[in-house]
Amino acid sequence: MKIVSISLLITLSCKKTEKNEKSESFTLRDCEDLSQVSPEEIKKRESLGYTKESPMPDKNCTNCNLYSPPSGAKICGGCMLFKGPVLAEAYCTYWAPQI
Repeated sequence: MKIVSISLLITLSCKKTEKNEKSESFTLRDCEDLSQVSPEEIKKRESLGYTKESPMPDKNCTNCNLYSPPSGAKICGGCMLFKGPVLAEAYCTYWAPQI
């Protein structure tokens, strides 16, 4: 009986770890996932000319004053102008230099 109990504990422990690793790991796909963003916000993003990659090497979201860098283990940032994930190398027509 003790062997079964120990085996069960090890199995449960491993499953919890797998779940935690999945919920705390982020990929670039997360930055492109707009499933939680409203159609209005997607339209706003498009109207501002948001592109996943800046056409100008010296102007991207990382050096924009409106960009909010990612927090914690996340890799997606945000923007003060619209909701949803933002790639660091992205760009929009409202790019503003950091002061």
